[in-house]
Amino acid sequence: MLTRSGVAVAVAAVVLLAAGWVANYPELVALAFAGFAALAAAMLWMLSRPNLAAVREIRPSRVSAGERAVGVLTVTNQARWRSLPLLATEAVRSTQTTQITQLSIPVPSLAAGQRHQVSYTLPTWRRGIYRVGPLTVGHTDPLRLMVRGRKYETCSRLVVYPRVHRLKPLPTSRSSDMDGPTSSYVPQGGVAFHSLRDYEFGDDQRLVHWKSTARMGKFMVRHNIVSHEPRLMVVLDTSMSPFNEKSFEEAVSAAASVCVAALRSGFPFRFRTTATEATAVDRAGDGGDAVLDLLTGVQRSGSDQGLAALPGIVPWDDVLTVEVITGQPRCELLALLLAVRTRVRMVSLIQFTDDPIASPAAVRGVASISVRSGEEFAAAWNPLVRR
Repeated sequence: MLTRSGVAVAVAAVVLLAAGWVANYPELVALAFAGFAALAAAMLWMLSRPNLAAVREIRPSRVSAGERAVGVLTVTNQARWRSLPLLATEAVRSTQTTQITQLSIPVPSLAAGQRHQVSYTLPTWRRGIYRVGPLTVGHTDPLRLMVRGRKYETCSRLVVYPRVHRLKPLPTSRSSDMDGPTSSYVPQGGVAFHSLRDYEFGDDQRLVHWKSTARMGKFMVRHNIVSHEPRLMVVLDTSMSPFNEKSFEEAVSAAASVCVAALRSGFPFRFRTTATEATAVDRAGDGGDAVLDLLTGVQRSGSDQGLAALPGIVPWDDVLTVEVITGQPRCELLALLLAVRTRVRMVSLIQFTDDPIASPAAVRGVASISVRSGEEFAAAWNPLVRR
């Protein structure tokens, strides 16, 4: 297959040959034959076909935006003779866009049976799920007029999480009731009674509820929870109108930062967007990957109700702290926070805007911050957090 240089040489040779023939200019004809000779030599060079085995590995397969991820390519010469210098081309494509990035990886000449390993940096500047591959390994002639390659259809998966900013432990509320909240999201192992459930292997026999066991005909145990456990709910607005592309990416980054801070603090929390079902994470941090995976692929939608969905999202819970992350919605949508505020202990509002002089929306009883980037968010949020 001709490269761009090969096509240029071929066209130039034809034009020179025609011009030299018409003008009776032998020097032009000589240059044309020199071009044809170079193409012929390239064709002979292409007769050599390498027999290679190529294996790709992604290290690590999950990173945050901006962190380093590399592809490690191991090439083995399976032929009985030395291979020519090779050029591997890796295609990297985000599943959320149609943009394809082509990476070129040089591979040196290999003796029979020799193995060569080379690493190359993968693009991680933006969150998303990337398909790495297919891989094409080929060789070209010394003048790079022709190229011949073999395609390896195997593909690998690279997950780039949103950028996470370091936040201090989050402000969360504690139950004023001696028994605490009765919710299945609260961790087990405390002394507050929540419900009865079937006996499972390993349960403490002292928790067996004998009256219910006799009535049900099977062992029933008390489901006790940890009372006074701080709880958090993070809601990300995924409607179209409050954001542009940049501010939405910053909002996703802020949501990821809040969730990771909750995980590091050991607080149970729920995360959801205004268009999807809630994802619960318990005290041990189970489900953290699921939340980050959701944030990695989240997109704006024109059919999303945005903050108009808040009344149907936020439950009645007097120990719940709600954090709403949005852009610049209409004032009537922000007014819905007042209705939500009466259901929970505390509500905070984080707004992302491109306006350098924008002030946070004033909603009674709601702590509001207006910022332009994730860095500004972390700098403004940390001083407000109660230790």
